Amino acid sequence: MFSPSIQHLLEEKSGSFIIPATRIAFVEDDNPLYHAFLILTKVKYSKIPVLDRKSRVVGLLSLAMITDKMMTTDSITLEPLNQLKVRDVMQTEFDKINFAQTTLETQLHLLVDNAFLPVIDDYGVFQGLLTRREWIKAFNYVAHNFEQKYEVLPKKITINKK
Repeated sequence: MFSPSIQHLLEEKSGSFIIPATRIAFVEDDNPLYHAFLILTKVKYSKIPVLDRKSRVVGLLSLAMITDKMMTTDSITLEPLNQLKVRDVMQTEFDKINFAQTTLETQLHLLVDNAFLPVIDDYGVFQGLLTRREWIKAFNYVAHNFEQKYEVLPKKITINKK
């Protein structure tokens, strides 16, 4: 559990943790794989969210997942890019959070193993991404502003001489 002072400072920055969906590259689950390949190549992200037609997060997709489908034992082929859909390749088991229902502590624990977490609303609609990078920036804010917000006095150390 965070100390109340730390919790308060983190909550001041918590709205800035999320990168809004409007600024995030994504693909839809029924897009051809070649489309996803182009998007991932252009945006230079390692992994992006996959949405369904109702804007719900249904998966994650990386360039490595796509290239794995393109490789045979002795060559690289482009055929899977035309034959497969994103849903055929995407990762379907992943962590996601409802920001309003998830504690800051839970978010931090999940970000230990995830570079980002898709943020959804109560209906599963994609709201944006909570990234490890943004969380670290917020923690940096706390580390540099804690003493300005709260009067912090060093404890006196007493040495018992016998």
